Amino acid sequence: MGSHGLFQHGGEKEHHQFSSRPRCKISDNWPGYSLDLFTYPQHYYGDLEYVLIPHGIIVDRTERLAKDIMQDIGDNDIVVLCVLKGGYKFCADLVEHIKNLSRNSERFISMKVDFVRLKSYHNDQSMQDMQIIGGDDLSKLTGKNVLIVEDIVGTGRTMKVLLNNIEKYKPKMIKVASLLVKRTSRPDGYRPDYYGFEIPDLFVVGYALDYNEHFRDLNHICVINDHGKAKYRV
Repeated sequence: MGSHGLFQHGGEKEHHQFSSRPRCKISDNWPGYSLDLFTYPQHYYGDLEYVLIPHGIIVDRTERLAKDIMQDIGDNDIVVLCVLKGGYKFCADLVEHIKNLSRNSERFISMKVDFVRLKSYHNDQSMQDMQIIGGDDLSKLTGKNVLIVEDIVGTGRTMKVLLNNIEKYKPKMIKVASLLVKRTSRPDGYRPDYYGFEIPDLFVVGYALDYNEHFRDLNHICVINDHGKAKYRV
């Protein structure tokens, strides 16, 4: 599509191994889809601005990411490290797609899924202090091929803290897959090895991304409005 459509092809050269792949970039002037076009839970009526990415597009894009991962690191035993809580739905769907591709391929990928939880958000502001819950098990990653699966990368600070912690245990390989990358006013240049969509600097919910534990049951990725923020603020 052109610049007025949902996606722009990312033409920027990104400094990682797979920079030649096309990117799904949602432009700043993308108005989104009307909520009236889709079904969503009635208890969120009045709390959302618009649909940014419909569920069906998320599913199709995740399937493509699974194909890219298979092409790059197939034939390996992989430890998938899912970042809870927001990453669980993307992780489950991504792993299922990889398994389906592996079943029908000569290249077999064996996966074990483990979990870590990072705590850095309070309301819609990213807190300065971050806790890594479940970090005691990271020693099991020594010598392993690790795929970290995250829901969203903003400044990249949170992911860098996690990567620094994992690297202490000397894994054989670390790759990062994130459903979303947010264009922020304070970027540090970090980009995951795989990501679904680059989005504007908006606070989004749905598809397991939450606002104070709400909206995880929303299938589409949507932009929350001020009423929704006030309603679910803690």
